[in-house]
Amino acid sequence: MSSSSGRTVGEIVLDVRNISLRFGGVKALTDISFDVREHEVRSIIGPNGAGKSSMLNCINGVYTPQEGRITFRGQTFGHMNSRQVAEMGVARTFQNLALFKGMSVLDNIMSGRNLRMKSNLFQQAFRNPWWSRADREEIEHREVVERIIDFLEIQAYRKVPVGRLPYGLQKRVDLGRALAMEPQVLLLDEPMAGMNLEEKQDMSRFILDVNDEYGTTIVLIEHDMGVVMDISDRVVVLDYGRKIGDGTPAEVRSNPEVISAYLGTSH
Repeated sequence: MSSSSGRTVGEIVLDVRNISLRFGGVKALTDISFDVREHEVRSIIGPNGAGKSSMLNCINGVYTPQEGRITFRGQTFGHMNSRQVAEMGVARTFQNLALFKGMSVLDNIMSGRNLRMKSNLFQQAFRNPWWSRADREEIEHREVVERIIDFLEIQAYRKVPVGRLPYGLQKRVDLGRALAMEPQVLLLDEPMAGMNLEEKQDMSRFILDVNDEYGTTIVLIEHDMGVVMDISDRVVVLDYGRKIGDGTPAEVRSNPEVISAYLGTSH
């Protein structure tokens, strides 16, 4: 199946059905349903407070919705914790960077390999001939990380503490750490927030390259409508926790309810 962008997309990999989420008496999400197809770039947009990050938090196990279900590759769950979701192949970046600022770029991205490290910390800490399997694993993990560093064009910063890097490069490291998990589905929470135009162009290119070269399915929250319309296959629109639009960028752009939510008028 070909998407509006010309990319070949596959079967439904993630199916969100009738999700409702409340905090006390406050409704964050009300009866939200949408699906994500394999290999597509699926964007979630909406004004501030629309419920976009809450939706991602439901998908990756941070929040437990009171109603609804989420199906990932045929497996339906009401509640999974974040580690279980990650082990199923879903990785996440965060709107507010959660990087280890005093650690190097290399070590930050390496931390994304933790789920895949089978040998225990004792084995890694006390190297000797009996722990050759641990040595082999670490070499393999480092090779994956070095490829990601090359892919994201941050070779020159490998040993630099992340806290010393410009904001746009820190965002790139955050993407690299998520890629180190080798996810099937990558959830990106405002990856371009706070960036200048050039940084946004770079990040857009990397997102499309991740989708194309790694074959990773992308679910993206982003405020920049120009970026969303340029790189998305389909867009779901939330407003005050309700879904008001869903379709191709062209369909969403011409939806009167979406226009009203963003511009305050349907004209």
